[in-house]
Amino acid sequence: MHVTASKSISTSGLWCRRSRTSTKDLQEISLSFASGHRFVKYSTGIWGSDSVSFPLALITGSCGLIGSEVCVYFHRLGFRTAGIDNNQRAFFLGPEGDTTWVRRRLRAELDRYSHYSIDIRDRQPILELVFQLKPAVIIHTAAQPSHDRAASIPFDDFEVNAVGTLNLLEAARRFCPDSPFIHMSTNKVYGDLPNQVRLRELETRWEFDDADLAHGIPESFSIDQSKHSLFGASKAASDLLVQEYGRYFGMPTCCLRGGCLTGPNHAGVELHGFLSYLIKCNLKGREYKIYGYKGKQVRDNVHAEDVARFIYEFYKAPRVAEVYNLGGGKDNSCSIVEAFRLVEAITGRRMRSHYDLRKMKSHYPSWTITKDLPQIFTEIATAWMERSGEATA
Repeated sequence: MHVTASKSISTSGLWCRRSRTSTKDLQEISLSFASGHRFVKYSTGIWGSDSVSFPLALITGSCGLIGSEVCVYFHRLGFRTAGIDNNQRAFFLGPEGDTTWVRRRLRAELDRYSHYSIDIRDRQPILELVFQLKPAVIIHTAAQPSHDRAASIPFDDFEVNAVGTLNLLEAARRFCPDSPFIHMSTNKVYGDLPNQVRLRELETRWEFDDADLAHGIPESFSIDQSKHSLFGASKAASDLLVQEYGRYFGMPTCCLRGGCLTGPNHAGVELHGFLSYLIKCNLKGREYKIYGYKGKQVRDNVHAEDVARFIYEFYKAPRVAEVYNLGGGKDNSCSIVEAFRLVEAITGRRMRSHYDLRKMKSHYPSWTITKDLPQIFTEIATAWMERSGEATA
């Protein structure tokens, strides 16, 4: 029996450009039934269970830091997971940003994982896939992630970050409007306005010199009238689209404005992934360049697993058009200077950013930060050493 999802989808009125995604990645080529479960084999050779006993989570950017962590976390909870990732990180960030190894690991370790090498800019394949899967939740982590790189590839940056998000939102509105849509946004949507806040210089860091900002900038902080970088502008566009689909159509949507998202699966490079790249430089004896501010600029660090845990909390109790600043809180913040000291203490090798979580905790009181800074540093260092074959027994 053959099923072609595209025959069931009305696309009248859609402008469809030439697809970047091979049609063979979407074609179902055979269908069988076993023990009351439907199993579909795709032309990529992947078998995926379609049993109603497992809710399905659709994760874009499934081979990235947050996407892969979400795949693993939701799989542990009993979900089927479908990942969309075409390894554009290798194009955006170079060979060191390649995540092929993550895709292989997900396929090998998660027996309810299906992978789709689809470009989210391609509207038709996205519509067809969401129609076919009708996921219980969509977790959108795919992006062009570097504000520096965006300046040299402005069309790619905007099409991936803004147009890709629009494609997913519209697919969700048409085919699964009641499924929570969680979007990984960024603190870059605030642009340079936080720089206008009065600062106080301490020995190893800068801090806000304003009692009202003791917990960091709030979600109500303006994102207007500031310089964002082209990356920040494209992410602000996607952020507003996600909010608008929530408010206008009543869909359960959420924007998570992340700070320094990190963890052992992060393929950090100089243009993206501050903490992972810093630890990698330490282990490999590379020089780490500090760009201004005496190395006292503060980064608010949150482990990818804690991000995945919050996403699940939102899935269980979704809200409409919600926005959260997502970081590790003041206790998990560090300056570059402080990060140097911590990584040196962990590895024994000499080295050659903050959010207010009160709103999130009031809405989801069972969610807490479980990975403190020493644990985050240790996990990342161990992962880099294992990848380099340097881990000791």
